Amino acid sequence: MSLLRALRLCLVARPRRCPRRGLGPSSDLPFSVMHLPLPPTPIRLHPSPPPPSLPLRGPALEGPLLLQSPEPWHSFHAGRWLSSSASSKELLMKLRRKTGYAFVNCKKALEACGGDLKKAESWLHKQAQKEGWSKAAKLHGRKTKEGLIGLLQEGNTTVLVEVNCETDFVSRNLKFQQLVQQVALGTMLHCQSLKDQLSSYSKGFLNSSELSELPAGPETEGFLKDQLALAIGKLGENMSLKRAAWVKVPAGFFVGSYVHGAMHSPSLHNLVLGKYGALVVCETSEQRADLEDLGRRLGQHVVGMAPLSVGSLDDEPGGEAETKMLSQPYLLDPSITLGQYVEPHGVSVVDFVRFECGEGEEAAEAE
Repeated sequence: MSLLRALRLCLVARPRRCPRRGLGPSSDLPFSVMHLPLPPTPIRLHPSPPPPSLPLRGPALEGPLLLQSPEPWHSFHAGRWLSSSASSKELLMKLRRKTGYAFVNCKKALEACGGDLKKAESWLHKQAQKEGWSKAAKLHGRKTKEGLIGLLQEGNTTVLVEVNCETDFVSRNLKFQQLVQQVALGTMLHCQSLKDQLSSYSKGFLNSSELSELPAGPETEGFLKDQLALAIGKLGENMSLKRAAWVKVPAGFFVGSYVHGAMHSPSLHNLVLGKYGALVVCETSEQRADLEDLGRRLGQHVVGMAPLSVGSLDDEPGGEAETKMLSQPYLLDPSITLGQYVEPHGVSVVDFVRFECGEGEEAAEAE
């Protein structure tokens, strides 16, 4: 017997009268099914709850129960003072735009300071410094091979600084670049505060510890080490203030400069950023319009050829002279030496400084 035939036998092919429960007295079905015993108690199927848009009614409820909060949800709960007026909310937005901190932190700062914007900003910076110092302690020891060289010139003073981080990605972040700017400004203020009676040029170096203890500036509280902690807290990478060099020149001297891969940003004013930087101190008997271009070419040579000393025009090429600047083949015209290029311009090269980002510690220490 086939399966289909057996199935047909289960369905009796003669009409039967359906019991009179919910149907009319003569409701005949086209076929009848086998009568199965009913369970001792009827099975009640509970209906699905209505969608959230429909009200629920219950015996203990006087009115409808809505499945929707009567008030919108916010990411933070405003305090009494904050919700009291639109001006308080404007303060919150202004503090958020000025500092860049999260709304919840700005709200806490304004509540802690009674709505005083200036005090709230100071409160935020102090809290961020605490968090930054804590994070800096955790990240201490992680290598910082990336970063930027920063060059800043004002009047007769030029500074070159190096600030390091862990990744090239962070070095392209504006907050990190602003840290480099802060270090350059701090170094510039330190150099300008020195009371030098210049008859010749002066040059100085600052190591990591000395940089950390410099004031951050007249418009910023604390020291450069505090700005470093703030940046670590914001960007989440280990960073270091590597070194700085400065040069001051009197009349009759000028400083040529060059930064390889130079980056400029309107928000960073006249700070120049890159991976290599050089300063070249020159003496001249007259000030000419072409000295700036000449100084840039000399800086290019120092970055590209990496001399160890200036040397003299009398040095013969070859041997140890290959590390002496004036006897090296000129970077832009190897058929002549740098000394042969400089001499017709009536300029004497007297000193230089070269920074390469991520150099070994032995090259980074200021002698």
